[in-house]
Amino acid sequence: MTASARDALLDSLLENARYSTADLARMTGLDESDVEAAIADLEEDGVVRGYRAVVDWESTDRERVRAVVEVNVELDRETGYGDVSRRLAGYDAVDTLRLVSGDYDFHVEVIGDSMRDVSAFIADEIAPIPAVTQTVTHYAMTTYKESGVDFGDGDDDDRLSVSP
Repeated sequence: MTASARDALLDSLLENARYSTADLARMTGLDESDVEAAIADLEEDGVVRGYRAVVDWESTDRERVRAVVEVNVELDRETGYGDVSRRLAGYDAVDTLRLVSGDYDFHVEVIGDSMRDVSAFIADEIAPIPAVTQTVTHYAMTTYKESGVDFGDGDDDDRLSVSP
């Protein structure tokens, strides 16, 4: 498989991981057996790490809270970013974890059933990690787009228009 065919397959999977093998073959110009083999290779090589639904929790009756936590750390001779990241990644409440450049070290997205759950998790699990020197938590109030999926139609602004 060529690199461009592999990229086209990845782009199609990113667009919709539920496309059938027949759809992916038609979209990429590959045979279905080649698509199946390529997907198996991508999964085995760790390029494709999983598939998941993008859920608009505001459209459900279930409460779901997402927070972005900026985490600063101070490393020593025995502790590196990898050590801290393995500890943080081990928590089920941590949905996304990235080492970033800028004003803080780790970008951590935490999910919980309530603001109290998320706050308790940060206070009880993240803040006490010896290398952690500071956390700043930002609660997501409304999601407009996630994983490339737009959640709104752009006409939801129900504020009264005010003119001078």
